[in-house]
Amino acid sequence: MIATERANVLRNALRAAFPHTVPILAGFWFLGMAYGIYMNVSGFSVWYTLLMTILIFGGSLEFVAVSMLLSPFAPWSAFLMALMIQARHLFYGLSMLEKYKGLGAKRWYLIYGLCDETFSINCSAKVPAQVDRGWYYFFVTLLNQFYWVSGAVLGTLLGALLSFDMRGLEFVLTAMFVVIFLEQYLHEKQHITAIIGITATAACRLCFGESAFIVPAMLVILALLTLLRHPITKAGDWS
Repeated sequence: MIATERANVLRNALRAAFPHTVPILAGFWFLGMAYGIYMNVSGFSVWYTLLMTILIFGGSLEFVAVSMLLSPFAPWSAFLMALMIQARHLFYGLSMLEKYKGLGAKRWYLIYGLCDETFSINCSAKVPAQVDRGWYYFFVTLLNQFYWVSGAVLGTLLGALLSFDMRGLEFVLTAMFVVIFLEQYLHEKQHITAIIGITATAACRLCFGESAFIVPAMLVILALLTLLRHPITKAGDWS
C-alpha cells in the first residue's frame, strides 16, 4: 500500500514536471548534440563526453573545458576559468535556498543539478497543490540533465559519421542563453529584473573589461535584487 502511494506521488510529480521541460528538451538536444560533435572532432571518445556531461553539467564550461583539456596542464588557470564561468551558480543557489528548504536528501541532487534552465523553471514554478513540491523540483532537474547527457552522447556518436566545417558551432550556446532570457522576460510583468540584469552587466563590462566582468556583475545584480526585493515582488516579477 505504501509502495503504491509512493509510486503515485512520483508519477504525479513526473507528469507535472515533464511539460515544463519540453522546451529545454528541444534546446538541450540540439545544443548537446553540437557539443558532442565538437567533442568528437576534438579527438575525445564518447566516454569522455558521458563523464563530462554528468560530472561537470555546465554547458558553457564544458565547451571551454575542451580547449583546456587540449592545452598544457595548468590546474590553477583551469580552476579560475571554471570559477569565473560558473560563478553565477553561487547566486542561483542563494536564491533557491528557501525553495529547497526541508526537502531532505533530495536537496543534494537539486543543488548539484542546478543549471540555468532548471533554475529558470524551478524559480518561477507554480507547483500544483496535489503534487509533491520536492519531487517536482527533482524531476525537473533530472529530466533536464538527462536531455543534456543523452543529446551530447548522441552527438558524439553521430560526429564519427559526419564530416563538415565546425567553425561557429559554439554559437549555439549563446543562442540558448538568449532564448532563456526571452522566456524569463516574457514571464515578467514589469521587466524590472531584466532591466537590472542588462544594465548591471553592461556597466560592469565597461568598467572591468571582457575577461573580468562576470563576478562583479553578479554581485551588483544580487545587491540590487536584494535592495529592490519588495518593489519587484509587488510588481509581480518575483515570486
